[in-house]
Amino acid sequence: MKNFLDAVILGVVEGLTEFIPVSSTGHLIVVGNLLNFKGSLADSFEVFIQLGAICAVLVIYRKIFFSLFQFDKKESFSGRKGMALLMLTTIPALILGAAAHGAIKKYLFNPQTVSIGLGLGGIALLAVERYLPQSKKLGLDALTYRDAILIGFFQCLSLWPGMSRSACTILGAMLLQVERKTAVEYSFLAAVPVMFAATFYDLYKSYSLFSSEFLLIFAVGFIVSFVSAWISLKFFLRLISFHTLIPFGWYRIFIAPLIQIFH
Repeated sequence: MKNFLDAVILGVVEGLTEFIPVSSTGHLIVVGNLLNFKGSLADSFEVFIQLGAICAVLVIYRKIFFSLFQFDKKESFSGRKGMALLMLTTIPALILGAAAHGAIKKYLFNPQTVSIGLGLGGIALLAVERYLPQSKKLGLDALTYRDAILIGFFQCLSLWPGMSRSACTILGAMLLQVERKTAVEYSFLAAVPVMFAATFYDLYKSYSLFSSEFLLIFAVGFIVSFVSAWISLKFFLRLISFHTLIPFGWYRIFIAPLIQIFH
């Protein structure tokens, strides 16, 4: 029963935090330590439930993803242009992540490094919102290939647990004068290829750990993550239509020292 409760808790944490700028990986590391849910199987579980969150994006933005296969539209975020933009954003993190995968897992996956990432990311959120350049690019169709590759380089910062993939891509886009809501939506879409690649790479590396006795626990975590991510995505989109990202910055700055104290 404890394993099922842990699966539900971690599924909720993953789903709620994956697409908002607070670092799902960081929260999973901290909560996993609090639950004493550690080890190779725990690592595989935390990777697997990311698929639930990814599927929530695929369902909510299914029209956009289907449009990527419509090659008659050349100037909009669809067809070859849409695919190229997402590919350019994905490649830098894939290359760096594959090269440094072992070192990242060994040295950075702990509460102390997470707290550092959360604190620095929180300061960055406040700074960008305070000194935000005037937005000139409204809507996904306004994104350029240069924007995509530069956002990809910003995404590399998220390889440090606690920095947050969504925070890095959103702030990167906003610094490139992309309007906040557009930056958030592009962050959602850009999450899919990089998360699919990273997730399947991790699962491939640890496939020997899977056992039929744990399938139900993994399924529970997947479903809970999917539902939680769906709710989080809808809430976040509504929130940023009327508010800035400042509350997320203060939240990160608040919890960063608490993690250091209690770990």
